[in-house]
Amino acid sequence: MMNNAVVIDGLRVRRGRHDVFDGLALTIPRGEVTGLLGPSGCGKTTLMRAIVGVQRVRSGTVEVLGEPAGSASLRHRVAYGTQGAAVYSDLTVRQNLRYFASVLGVGRADADRVMEQVGLTPFAAQTVAALSGGQANRVSLGVALLGSPEVVVLDEPTVGLDPVLRAELWGLFRRIADDGTTMIVSSHVMDEALRCDRLLLMREGRIVADTTPAELLADTGKTDPEQAFLELIARDTADEAATHPHTRRERREEVGS
Repeated sequence: MMNNAVVIDGLRVRRGRHDVFDGLALTIPRGEVTGLLGPSGCGKTTLMRAIVGVQRVRSGTVEVLGEPAGSASLRHRVAYGTQGAAVYSDLTVRQNLRYFASVLGVGRADADRVMEQVGLTPFAAQTVAALSGGQANRVSLGVALLGSPEVVVLDEPTVGLDPVLRAELWGLFRRIADDGTTMIVSSHVMDEALRCDRLLLMREGRIVADTTPAELLADTGKTDPEQAFLELIARDTADEAATHPHTRRERREEVGS
């Protein structure tokens, strides 16, 4: 238990008439980069919201750092970065970080620390609107790192960025994890799987693989992570059809398709 940052057991989340999760169980180790990968709509954002304690759940337990998700005691130990740059575009990098530092009660020194950590000190006096997409995402990451949280949850932080900027951000995630922070990063870009320590591959609200990059490629016999994921989907589809032959027809009837 002490080696795990997150422990989820029997998680059930329902949206309307549809079960997003129906008894989900998983663990996420401390001090590593764990990637949540899968197509849009597979449940990544819902899972991350459950981890940070802002998702309404029907049943099951979600523990983070040994406490129930969303507990007041986790307020400064867990950080959440939503999709898109959650900062003020008309303020400078320094002004944004100092403002959010004051909200969190951590002081200006911490704002300067994270500005250096995410490589934005040379751009401190520039407004966010004048930054590149990758630099703006770094400002959001800097906000998430204020107060030195033990767990950082990032929802598709590289979406819309070119391959060079994505590589730069993933290099930064690696350095942060190497300093002891648990990084949980979602993506629907499968080549980013190779940059993680641990992989949770999701499909239709289920974990179809809890693995490592090396194990994923070895298990599927593929050299490309996207092809490896497609192989896992094919296996999962075949297993589901054999075990629950009427499931897909019932789902189609439920949504009226």
